[in-house]
Amino acid sequence: MKQNVLSKHEPSLSPRIAFYSHDTMGLGHIRRNMLLAQSVLQACPNAEILLLSGVRESGAFKLPKGADTVTMPSYFKTAEGKYIPSSLGNNIERLVEVRRQIIYGTLDLFEPDIVVIDNVPRGAMNELDTVLPVLASRGAQIVLGLRDIIDEPEAVREQWKKLKNLEIIRLYFNSIWVYGDPHLFNLAKEYQFDDDICEKLQYVGYLDQTRRMEVQGLDTVISSSVETPYALCVVGGGQDGFQLAKTFMQAELPTGWNGLLITGALMPEAQRKQIHDMVETRPEVHVVDFVAEPLKLMQEAECIISMGGYNTVTEILSFNESALIVPRVTPRKEQWIRASRLAEMGIVDCLHPDSLTPEALSSWMSGNKKQLNAREVLRFNGLDNVVTQVQSILSKRANS
Repeated sequence: MKQNVLSKHEPSLSPRIAFYSHDTMGLGHIRRNMLLAQSVLQACPNAEILLLSGVRESGAFKLPKGADTVTMPSYFKTAEGKYIPSSLGNNIERLVEVRRQIIYGTLDLFEPDIVVIDNVPRGAMNELDTVLPVLASRGAQIVLGLRDIIDEPEAVREQWKKLKNLEIIRLYFNSIWVYGDPHLFNLAKEYQFDDDICEKLQYVGYLDQTRRMEVQGLDTVISSSVETPYALCVVGGGQDGFQLAKTFMQAELPTGWNGLLITGALMPEAQRKQIHDMVETRPEVHVVDFVAEPLKLMQEAECIISMGGYNTVTEILSFNESALIVPRVTPRKEQWIRASRLAEMGIVDCLHPDSLTPEALSSWMSGNKKQLNAREVLRFNGLDNVVTQVQSILSKRANS
């Protein structure tokens, strides 16, 4: 019979923390959790941190000592918002069960003191339903981590009601951390959360990407091929970034500029090949498929054109870069809400994808981009506040 090494009455000298991300589109969820893990380990170097994700590229990211990953076979989210296997056959029910058992077995044996679940309370396809009651019964502190904006309010209220997310939060979750600032988007108010849910919720602030652990040095192919000044185009994981990437390849750069396009590891192969074929007529534009840590490239860019995912946008804001955001508008409006509100505040420029043309990008790159420093109006102390929350939880458990 299996014996529990750790019970809620026996706090470990090496606290264990698990971060879960469902990762059905792009790399934002796992990268957010990796940044949080890095910050926690800097403050609590004796901690053991396990990241569970559905991103095979997670092995390419540099992790600090004390952190490791479990990578599950991945889902693919269609344009209609439906989940299908990314590459493991076409039986979604089997894939859900495979992932469910991996998650259950891992967390059952790891026995975390704290579990931080990114974005979806029940996990993708409700794959956390079996493990949540077990974790709660052992006294694990279960936290829901939310980006600043989930989707437009009506869609969130409808989806959360359908998925019974609020009931799950009431049953098993101790806290909700919102990685944002209500000055941009008051999540609790916009989504009309009940008082008991709001009592668990706190806005920790945006996550300062300048503190992200960088891979030492710059990729030699990139650094030797791209001279400043250059315009950088990034499309997140690339799963739905083809149109922006293609339009950037067709846009006219300012005189004397170079271009750099990162297609993203998840761009479909046929689309990626089409982009690479365009390089023959655009020798001043360099194309790479994947950069594990693009921060140095972002810092050195003259300007950035990107989609509107949370991580990419907060990287742009953290470094006060001149940016044009061309957000995705389906299946969620999250990116559009974020980009348009930031544009209204004068922090970035925003272009609706229906208005995306090579001429629009050319005009923006050659224009005079006067944009406000985001740090003057938004809080970027999220990492410090998360660390404080983690230390408080661990201290209470050690003294209980």
